[in-house]
Amino acid sequence: MCGEALMDALTIAAASGIRSRMQSLDLLANNLANSATAGFKQDQEFYGLYTSADATASENGAVSTLPVIQRQWTDFSAGNLQPTGNPMDVALSGNGFFVVNGPKGPLYTRNGNLQVSASGQLSTANGFVLTNTSGGPIQVAPNIPVEISKDGTVQQGGQSVGQIQVVNFKSTDSLTKLGSECFQNSDPKNLPAPAANVEVQQGKIEGSNVPVAESAMRLVGMMRQFEMLQKAVGISGDMDTKSIQEVARVGS
Repeated sequence: MCGEALMDALTIAAASGIRSRMQSLDLLANNLANSATAGFKQDQEFYGLYTSADATASENGAVSTLPVIQRQWTDFSAGNLQPTGNPMDVALSGNGFFVVNGPKGPLYTRNGNLQVSASGQLSTANGFVLTNTSGGPIQVAPNIPVEISKDGTVQQGGQSVGQIQVVNFKSTDSLTKLGSECFQNSDPKNLPAPAANVEVQQGKIEGSNVPVAESAMRLVGMMRQFEMLQKAVGISGDMDTKSIQEVARVGS
């Protein structure tokens, strides 16, 4: 019976480890896939130990616990600002987010790869309209150069046509990803406020904050752990088979 309990514990622990590694592999793969996406913020995970409500103590009084990913979190540290020479590219130097009009309300992004929509409004590459400090769109005339100052003021022909809205939050915990570039605020009490100590830099774009080499090494290491845990499940299965054969032999 002790042997069977040991084998069951080994199988359960290995299976739990496989599950958490699969989640980590998905997360790392998504980070690497978006390493070239402007304004992308890498995701990481918090590990914890799970104890079943039905768990019983072993002979030495210990209750078995299993590794699980408690929750996923986003690293909001800034990526490198990369000069592009394109006047329609803007990047934020400092903490804050551009505000765009999403399908169901305001969204927040660090991707300042802008374009002019068919209706003459400044928008992001995915078609979301950029907002000014009043929450409305910034209307620009076609075929006239756009100049954007450090405070986000947009000018054409020496005339101001609006000021880009840049906001920040007391806590980024309520920001959830919507796609690879935008965030949605899930807490109505955590209201955005005008960002302080931030500059809008024209002709630059913020790269992702994914450390490619480190993430690739972590991915390889996680795959090796996954393979080892699979072998552990196989070994436990072999032990179960041998135990059943031994019991059948004794009973015959």
